[in-house]
Amino acid sequence: MSKKTRKKSSNTTGKRVATKVARAASASTGKSATKTRTAVAKKAAAKKTTKKTTKATAAGLRSKASHKAASKPLKREPAATVTSSSAVTLAEGAAAPGFNLPRDGGDSVSLKDFAGKKLVLFFYPRADTPGCTREAIDFTRLKSEFVAAGTEVVGISADTVKAQESFRNKHQLSVPLVSDPAHQMLEAYGAWGEKSMYGRTFMGIIRMTVLVDSGGKIARIWRHVKVDGHAEAVLEAARAL
Repeated sequence: MSKKTRKKSSNTTGKRVATKVARAASASTGKSATKTRTAVAKKAAAKKTTKKTTKATAAGLRSKASHKAASKPLKREPAATVTSSSAVTLAEGAAAPGFNLPRDGGDSVSLKDFAGKKLVLFFYPRADTPGCTREAIDFTRLKSEFVAAGTEVVGISADTVKAQESFRNKHQLSVPLVSDPAHQMLEAYGAWGEKSMYGRTFMGIIRMTVLVDSGGKIARIWRHVKVDGHAEAVLEAARAL
């Protein structure tokens, strides 16, 4: 083989080797780049997923917090706003309207039963609700002092006799509880009227108290009663008669 042939063969072989090395390097670089791009894509996807999860969790927590916050007011018993009372408006000094209605225990109660005595009539919206319970308990607690002042106390609502008895037994009440589901006495004393709560208007019992003197005349009227300290104020008024 001549020197030119050997040189040409050597150059050809070298070029082939160089080409193979270049191709291998290029393939290696391509694989590395692909791996790098795949890794970056995975990290980006994982980060995106984490953000979504975090947002979903935060949204869930806000939703729970919002639900809890909204449920708290539902535990309270806000006082309804009275927009108008019944057509009857009592006046101090007027004769107390007569009544004869059933009470807890199966008996009945009438205004005549208290002739010659002072009488407290407290009208409450509903048996066994927080405000009504506190009011009835306060009058029961002071009953002996009312008796000493020559005064009887009677509670009135539109609840059934059975509901009044359950109310009495649950809280050990000792004052008579009158049932007036037809609103006869409630309307006669102006304790039935239009009220509003949460934007809804309805008819209901207005919390009020009437003090009748021993002659059957209305001595004092407390309208839109606030329960705290009310029984004590009525007792002082009864003592002053």
